Amino acid sequence: MASPGARAKQKPLLGQEEILAQPAMSLFEGRRVACVAVLLVEILERAAFFGIVSNLVLYLNSSNFNWGGLQASRATLLFTGASYLLSPIGGWLADAYLGCYWTITFSFLLYLLTACLLPTMASQDGQLLLCGDRSASVIQPSCQRGGTECKHQLPSQYCAPIMYAGLLLLALGISSVKANLTPFGADQVKDLGRDATRRFFNWFYWSINFGAVISLLVVAFVQQNVDFLIGYAIPAVCVAFALLVFLLAAPSFVTKPATGSQVSAMFRLAFKSSCCGHALPKRSTKAKVDHFQSEEETGLLSDLRHQPQEPFHEYISNFQALMKILPVLLTLIPYWMVYFQMHSTYYLQGLHLYIPNIFQHSNSNNSALSATVGNSYMFPDAWLLLTNVVFLLILVPLKDRVIDPFLAKRKLLPSPLKRMAVGMIFGFASVIAAGVLETKRLKYVHNNETISQQIGKDDYIAAPLPIWWQIPQYLLIGISEIFTSIPGLEFAYSEAPKSMQGAIMGLFYFISGVGSLLGSGLLTLLSLPANGWMNCPEDFGNINKCQMDNYFFLLAAIQAVTGVLFVWISIRYEHHQRPNSCLLCIGQEDS
Repeated sequence: MASPGARAKQKPLLGQEEILAQPAMSLFEGRRVACVAVLLVEILERAAFFGIVSNLVLYLNSSNFNWGGLQASRATLLFTGASYLLSPIGGWLADAYLGCYWTITFSFLLYLLTACLLPTMASQDGQLLLCGDRSASVIQPSCQRGGTECKHQLPSQYCAPIMYAGLLLLALGISSVKANLTPFGADQVKDLGRDATRRFFNWFYWSINFGAVISLLVVAFVQQNVDFLIGYAIPAVCVAFALLVFLLAAPSFVTKPATGSQVSAMFRLAFKSSCCGHALPKRSTKAKVDHFQSEEETGLLSDLRHQPQEPFHEYISNFQALMKILPVLLTLIPYWMVYFQMHSTYYLQGLHLYIPNIFQHSNSNNSALSATVGNSYMFPDAWLLLTNVVFLLILVPLKDRVIDPFLAKRKLLPSPLKRMAVGMIFGFASVIAAGVLETKRLKYVHNNETISQQIGKDDYIAAPLPIWWQIPQYLLIGISEIFTSIPGLEFAYSEAPKSMQGAIMGLFYFISGVGSLLGSGLLTLLSLPANGWMNCPEDFGNINKCQMDNYFFLLAAIQAVTGVLFVWISIRYEHHQRPNSCLLCIGQEDS
């Protein structure tokens, strides 16, 4: 029989839905200061992150570095992927040694130091100091007819070692904050009930997008129309303020010490099981314990025999929990491949559509700003991300206050896995819309119906289609976030055993990063000289000679196949959990 303490930690996620009987204003009673502080920190951190990533393609593709369009897209996908992929490191560090609070603090310090690298490299003196001199080569306009005068060679990647090293260290700081701030915030309200936890995740995700709106409205505009030095200094200031708020709010936080991570022991257990040539038999937890304890020759069990019986039960149960969660998370990888396109190839596509001028103004004041940007500002390409985030800002509170309570009271609220499946459908529709638009754009290019437009200090050959045609694909990916990302966070946190919450949340973000990196890898594969769809060196960094529409359609096909697989896995998962109406009950046995 499991101990009362072990039973108290069980929280069903699937099966019967709770009726939202508690008044909305009393959910965070007594924890409002801590919750507000965590949400404010998340707003500032996300403002910094989106300020860094939203115009990173333009930053590398511009005359600051002269990287090719696909090179800049791959670097952006690598950075965003690493900022998720490295999350398990921070989660494991918090579980095993430092606890969430100190891991977040030290991660913010690394985040702040490396965030200062980008504005430093935006200045000429900073580039000379860190990277040395460079050749005077510039990105030239794409060839209109593909004649013999076209140079079949991509621009060199100036300052690539320093840039990649800086971006990876920055990603390490970002990923560690990401992996720990989410469960740390949920810990502030966990003892107030599951409904408080669910609502916290809704508002946490709302904060993510509110930070993105601030960043896109201000930072992206400054970067594209004023100066990258100022534009990348703002994210560093946001990180500094986030760290300051987090430190000042420390007395109000519920902090938990590191309890030790079972990840290493579980990997050893899995390795030993495979070496013995048999999988874990489908028996009760007690039978598994008796089976393994009888193997005196196993070094792992020899160590564990000297520990109390209850922790040993947890090793076995947590290993089972991980094996059940992992297939669900792995089938999300293609969704993340699609999702991260909005920061890379969607953005690159927008640079080659007609971008209108906005905010006409006079040059009569002879200011440096007027001299920099001319008679008008261009609509920032990154502002199309606002279609995504503004929609989320409106719908998340509506979902939290109206839709979810309405469905829950009638026991119609879908499980997180069902909501995630719906989100995949919208992600599929988004990349299909991008492919159709790219096909239309390429028709204009092939018919030589193009225009030349200046973005920052660089010229781009674009189709006369207005950039507003990208709104549907951004809107669809925003809807998919509500149905996939928010329930995914809730699923990962609620399913995680207590001693592995940091690691499981890190695993959730790790899977996200794998999707981004696979998207980058697929771009690299399709850029190979042997008739690759994305191999177009004659474009001098543009994409008008590429076949990016085929890339989008390939992503859609991958998403469709794995979406069907996800539905099958989730149905089996829910079927196995429903009989006991309890999920991952650690240490529970049949009485």
